[in-house]
This record gives sequence, C-alpha cells and structure tokens, in this order.
Amino acid sequence: MTAAHSEPALPRGVVVLLGMAAAVIVAAGVQAMAWLIGPAFLALIIVIAVAPVQRWFQRKGWPRWVITLVLVLAVYAVVLALALTIIASIARLATALPQYAGQSQNLASSAAGLLARFGVGPGELEHIAQSLDLGKLAGLLGAFLSSVAGLAGNLVFILALLLFLAVETGTAGERIRLIAADRPAVGDALTGFARGTRQYLIVSTVFGLIVAALDTVALAIIGIPLAVTWGLLSFVTNYIPNVGFLLGLIPPALLGLLIGGPAMMTLVIVVYCVLNFVVQSLIQPRFVGDAVGLSVTVTFLALAFWAWLIGPLGAILAIPLTLLAKALLVDIDPGARWADALLRAASPGMAGPPQPTPAAPLPVDGPLPRPERAPG
Repeated sequence: MTAAHSEPALPRGVVVLLGMAAAVIVAAGVQAMAWLIGPAFLALIIVIAVAPVQRWFQRKGWPRWVITLVLVLAVYAVVLALALTIIASIARLATALPQYAGQSQNLASSAAGLLARFGVGPGELEHIAQSLDLGKLAGLLGAFLSSVAGLAGNLVFILALLLFLAVETGTAGERIRLIAADRPAVGDALTGFARGTRQYLIVSTVFGLIVAALDTVALAIIGIPLAVTWGLLSFVTNYIPNVGFLLGLIPPALLGLLIGGPAMMTLVIVVYCVLNFVVQSLIQPRFVGDAVGLSVTVTFLALAFWAWLIGPLGAILAIPLTLLAKALLVDIDPGARWADALLRAASPGMAGPPQPTPAAPLPVDGPLPRPERAPG
C-alpha cells in the first residue's frame, strides 16, 4: 500500500488535546498516590546523593556488603538526626510560645487602639484581638507535636526503602549500561538526571549551610530566642527554590515583633533580606541553573506545581522531580528536543540574533556561471 492510500494521521489539535487529557489523568493519579510517591522519591534522591561515595569505596577495594552496611548506617544516622532535631525544635517552640502570651495581648491592644483611630468598630477590634491570641497558636503547635507520632510510619517506610535501594545501588551502573545498549537515549537521560540531581543537592546544601550559619549568628546577636531552631529552618527551606527564605523568615520576625516591637521585627526582616534574599534568590539560582540546566522561571513554576501535586515534600523535591520529568519526556525523545530550549537556563550562545550562514565560495577557475534566461 502506497503512502497516498495510507490512513490519515490525527490532526495536531486532537493530538494536543489527547496529550493534555492524559496529563490531567496522570496528575490526578500522582496526587492520589502522593503519600507513597513523595517518600519513595525522597529515598531515591538520598541514594543518588551518596552513590559517588559508594563508587569511591569500590575503587578502594572494599567488599560490597561492607560498603552497603556503612552507607546504610551513615544515611540512617543523618535522617534520624534531622528528624529528631526537627521534633525537638517543634517541642521547644511549643513550650516557649506561651511565655509571650502577655506580650501578644499588649500588642493586640496597641494594634486595636491604632485601628480604632481609623474608624474600625469595636466588634472588628475584638475579633482581631482574639485572632492575635498566641495561646491558641501554642495549642495548635501542641496538637501538631502530638501528631508527630503519625509520621513514624512514613519514617519507617523511608528507612526500609533506603535499605533496599542502597543494596541495589551497587548494580545501578550495570543496569544503566544494559539500558543504554538497547536505548542509548534513555541511558543518557537517566545518567543526566542523576548527575544533575547530585549537582543540585551539592549547591543547595553548601548555600543552605552558609545561610543557616549566618542566620543563627545574626538572630543570636539580635536577641531572638531559639536562634538555632530558625537556622535549621532556614537550612531546610533553602531546598525550596526562590521563595524558601520567606517561609523561614515568618517565625523569627513574629518573635521579634513580640519581644522588641516593630523595630526588632524590621531589623530581623532587613537581616534576612540581606542574607537570605541575596544568597538564595539572586546568587544561588544562577549556580542552580548552571548545575541543572533549568531557568529561574521554570524552577519557580515547578515549585508551585509540585507543591500543589504532592504537598510540602513536593516543594522541597521540586527541582529533582522536574529533572526526572524532563529526562523521561524531553531528553529521551528526539522529536521533543525543541522543548529543551524553553526549559534551559540562558547561555551565551542564546544571546544575539542568529548568524547568517556564509555563502559557498565561487569557483576560482573558469568563467562565471551565466544566469538562466526565461524561455520565450
């Protein structure tokens, strides 16, 4: 059968609509399975991060079972230390907040008096004063702390999955080579995903440690309680691209308002803007873009999308999840390589108009070709 008698392809508009419908169905399935996908992907990212250490031990000639045991124990220690630190910080915060109930009431009264000058009625003032009651916030934090035990199931699941993934990591390189032998594009895409994820984790961890140390010292000098807790919070939120420092700013700024009034709160905001905004929103995204090949706009949109799809863990894992989606949807498909130009960070080669292709040189020997004359 010739090409003229072949069945016509679907119109491009229908293909686009079908693809969008399939994407919506997949997104709904991922959102329904977020309780499983989020922790599983987190465990995968941790194993990818420690894979170079495992290869270093292998080059030193260590037995595979010893390497696996050492890595599992090291990863377990880091995960458990981080989880216990977060739980202890929440507990300290829940016990410290009731001490500032009196300051919150005085602040609410001052704010109510200021609003009364602008014509706000007594009913609205009473509602505002009640909403500023710090005791209620302490009660909410206490309830949240009591529900931390519910996270133990996820923690146990992550630790168990880390064990199995760490055992399988020793053969990951051979698996990628087998895939690349049959599907070279898939092998290259998966290798690029792992490399980009490790580079992103290195950049984010280094900048996170710098920002956490600077924030802790600055808050301690200002006199904000629980400075180490807020430094830890700024380290964790550093993995949230672009807007992570805003989430870490709110608690110390509120404590500054309760302790020293608007002046101390303003000082905390200024310090955070100088340290966190400059480092996390101006300097770090350039390094992240160079490391993972994603533009700042794409990282911001990825943050909003994955946070909506998976939850808070999706905000922290937004960049690795985007790299995986790019590897599976763009990098392995030669027909979709054009989308990489929309996702990639700007490079010097993109600047300026395209250079015209030089014309072929005319022959040196012989007469110049005569232009053809129209017939008739």
